Amino acid sequence: MGDLTTERSSATGTAPVLVASNRGPVSFSTSDDGTLTLRRGGGGLVSGLSAIDDPNAVWVCAALGDADRRAAAEAPNGRLDLAGHDVGGQAVRMLDIDPETFTRAYNGVANSTLWFVHHLLYATPTAPAFDADFRTEWAAYQAYNTAFAEALAAEAAPGAAVLVQDYHLSLTPALLREARPDLRIGHFSHTPWAPPEYYRLLPDDVARAVLTGILGADRAGFLTERWARAFAACCADLLGATVDPTALTVTHDGRTTLLGVHALGADADFLRERSHRPDVDERLAALRTAVGDRRTIVRVDRTELSKNIVRGLQAYRHLLRTRPEWHDRVVHIAFAYPSRTDLAEYRDYTAAVQVLADAINAEFATPTWQPLILHVNDDFPRSLAAYRLADVALVNPIRDGMNLVAKEIPVVSDHGCALVLSREAGAHAELGDDALTVNPYDVIATADALHAALTMPAEERADRTKRLATAATALPPQQWFLDQLNALAPLNSQ
Repeated sequence: MGDLTTERSSATGTAPVLVASNRGPVSFSTSDDGTLTLRRGGGGLVSGLSAIDDPNAVWVCAALGDADRRAAAEAPNGRLDLAGHDVGGQAVRMLDIDPETFTRAYNGVANSTLWFVHHLLYATPTAPAFDADFRTEWAAYQAYNTAFAEALAAEAAPGAAVLVQDYHLSLTPALLREARPDLRIGHFSHTPWAPPEYYRLLPDDVARAVLTGILGADRAGFLTERWARAFAACCADLLGATVDPTALTVTHDGRTTLLGVHALGADADFLRERSHRPDVDERLAALRTAVGDRRTIVRVDRTELSKNIVRGLQAYRHLLRTRPEWHDRVVHIAFAYPSRTDLAEYRDYTAAVQVLADAINAEFATPTWQPLILHVNDDFPRSLAAYRLADVALVNPIRDGMNLVAKEIPVVSDHGCALVLSREAGAHAELGDDALTVNPYDVIATADALHAALTMPAEERADRTKRLATAATALPPQQWFLDQLNALAPLNSQ
């Protein structure tokens, strides 16, 4: 797993604030002439980090492909900023991790094991089966986390604040604390957390290692109190840790970790400005032409197993089968963007979505009405156009850490939008009062909720949308990030 002790005797870095995540703020591709082309990324974490006005802050991330690895290898210690790349005002250290190690850690453990556990996705009669291949993958996951811990230890100034992100890096806090006990370390989970009885699907040593890895942090952050309490329950159940349910702390092996809840919100200013640019207006006009004067049900998702797209389509089919008054009066606009296409389960799921979409159109379409418009190629301006057009938003995940789509649509909606929302989405904790709540497994109840949403009076829909937008933007990305950083400020390493 590497020797962290070498970092203890080496000079410390100069970064007062560090962020660690699998995906960084930039990525690279190779042009036809062989030169590297840089692309800036987006998302809540990128927006959040922009709140730091310090050129010495460092973002540590992994190289995700061959072009990334080349850029990292050509930069001094992987520091893209020192190689002259425009990385957006912060320093970025990109780790050139061995491709086989990265793939085993990322696909084998992070996305095919930890993601499946926290989203309760396993078909347990056949999976998981933790065999010798898994042990090879687990060793890679340990090596991957060690690479991050070593890089953070090398870059961090004395007493620096380090914010480690997500399930890819669950071992990093404890490894980093071993190397640099002077640091103030936070970990944030962007996923749900499994309840103890499901979390115990993991091999006992792996389950304990993930928990103790995160407990290496001074603070462990979660998107909702529900996920924080599930983590605490796992610590009590598997480690025998002491949990203070009032203070939300976990004490284990002589250290106390504070649990924090930070409900990441939508970036209202960005969304409202971006959704009225000409490219969005152009796509909105095209969608309006396709829809005509009919009502719209909109969903925008990655074809991620947890997003529950197939049952959403089944609910729409049930609506059309049982309520013929909606024939030729509604169009379902479904954007299902490819995700993790290197995993067979995801390719199969994407194919199932396409097959069902074709079947719905075959059953109900007329020469003048296409009841379902499905797009599988990612197009952010088109998504924003659909947000603006939506009469009803369908967000029905099996389980979601938050689900920002549920928060973004009310912010962008032109005329008010009724939100049909799964009770298993983290966003439900904040939006449930003004949404139509559904059990994501109940196709008939979801169809009934779609009907109720379509028939909701315009005034009520507009009032609900205003309240949803207010709740959705309560903690925008920059404040979300700063709240976590500020919460680390008064802490001393224990």
